[in-house]
Amino acid sequence: MLHRPIDGTWFEFYHHSQAEGAYWNPACRAFTEEQWRQKLQEIRALGMEYVVLMCTSLAWEDRAESYFDGGPYPFPEDMVCKNPMPTLFDECAKLGLKVFVSCGFYGDWTRATDNMRSDAVRRRAFAAMERLYGDFGGSPAFYGWYLPDEVQIDGGFPEFFIDYVNDYRAKARSLAPDKPLLVAPYWITTARTDEAYVRQLERMDCEIIAYQDGVGIRNGGQEQAADYYAALRRVHDRAGRSALWADVEMFRFEGKAYQSALLPGDIERIEAQLNAASAYVDKVLIYQYQGLMCPPDSLAPCGHADAARLYSAYVSRLPRRPA
Repeated sequence: MLHRPIDGTWFEFYHHSQAEGAYWNPACRAFTEEQWRQKLQEIRALGMEYVVLMCTSLAWEDRAESYFDGGPYPFPEDMVCKNPMPTLFDECAKLGLKVFVSCGFYGDWTRATDNMRSDAVRRRAFAAMERLYGDFGGSPAFYGWYLPDEVQIDGGFPEFFIDYVNDYRAKARSLAPDKPLLVAPYWITTARTDEAYVRQLERMDCEIIAYQDGVGIRNGGQEQAADYYAALRRVHDRAGRSALWADVEMFRFEGKAYQSALLPGDIERIEAQLNAASAYVDKVLIYQYQGLMCPPDSLAPCGHADAARLYSAYVSRLPRRPA
């Protein structure tokens, strides 16, 4: 039995890795406005509260696209729904969902470190943040900001990452002082939760850190996840600044890691992950509902056939079933 339900999920208009998103990218391109609304309704029906939008624009080495009017890149011509961002905010406002709005990807998504250090990427991102907040900041669904360029923990955080977070947080605060910032670093297994780590947390101007549990990447290790989150709980409490959230990986790879499609993980593994995290963190987010979970009778089918099985298995383990 699950100790508590999932609090929120990542969400995307298109998965950045075409190999990983093989089972849901075609559906996302073909979704109508009503199907996007249906997908958000499904998320809310499970009792989730937060939606973390992975990207508002998406850049590869040889092309790029934006999902809102006035973005730096062209809107994808083959996307059936021509107003995905207004649809997202309108439906989330109706449902009471809270959206973390992405500040990326405004440089090639495979070059995260370069993006964090690039003045050109920063200028594009800041201009996009201004446009996005101008267009959607008045929506009750606009809850906060999210930085999708991820960093690897290596004992602690690289100093350039702290500078990057603080720079983007200052920009976000200039637009809306009350909107929190979320980041989701990876490799918690390497976190050296000592006094130096506490000092870094104290210097990072970030309201929420949702650590990736790394279990989906390794397709295992859920038994140790509770120990890692317990150690992070101790240093976060000492720093007294950023809230501690979890980013639980619901997937497994069909083949080689990072080079094959994402598939739903086994419910027994996922149940262990969710319970391990929920014992120590403030909120549990997942990567992700879309493509990895889907009601068998969904009007917006998306992902591998096993997504329906994972959905049903998750619902059966909820401490309180959704209405």
